[in-house]
Amino acid sequence: MKKSKILIFFFTIIFFSNSLSAKEPSKLIEEIVNEASIILSSSDPVESKIIKLNNIAENNVDIDGISMYTLGNYRKVLNEDEKIKYKKLFKSYFLKSFSSRLVDYSDPKITVVSSNKVNEKYTIVNTILEETSKNPEIKIDWRIYTKNPERPLIRDLIVEGLSLARTQKEEFKSIIQNNGGDINYLFKSLEEFIIK
Repeated sequence: MKKSKILIFFFTIIFFSNSLSAKEPSKLIEEIVNEASIILSSSDPVESKIIKLNNIAENNVDIDGISMYTLGNYRKVLNEDEKIKYKKLFKSYFLKSFSSRLVDYSDPKITVVSSNKVNEKYTIVNTILEETSKNPEIKIDWRIYTKNPERPLIRDLIVEGLSLARTQKEEFKSIIQNNGGDINYLFKSLEEFIIK
């Protein structure tokens, strides 16, 4: 009897800890937004803010997944060394682009409006970036990859109906096509952006 009570207690603890680690997509976005807001409204130096914002992105964004999506059909022609090189370049490019855009905001106010589970793999979280004296209200939808419910990851932002991942994909496709289909021109373009 004592053993069975211990087993029940043990499984209860496991279940409880698992349910705590599984984040609802809307809660994930609320946490990220609140954390970013604290960083951006702080008096920390810009360099420190960028490091902290990049940490948020690395922990909550599916950077590898986005990198492969934005490469489109060209990902099929890459060898393993080129894939490794591209993923490394894309990560640096993504983080620099992400933090440099955000760091200009002093204290963004984003409100979660609703959440729509599309299927087992994806949930769309609808938010609004509140209007300020300088900027109008902006609708932002977050595409959350939930294949692993214990670690949901952001796969895309849809700003006023425009998918940032799709836009990036079209831009990369254009760079490659305009240079005779040579993927190295994309690598060069990413490297130039990173070292600016």
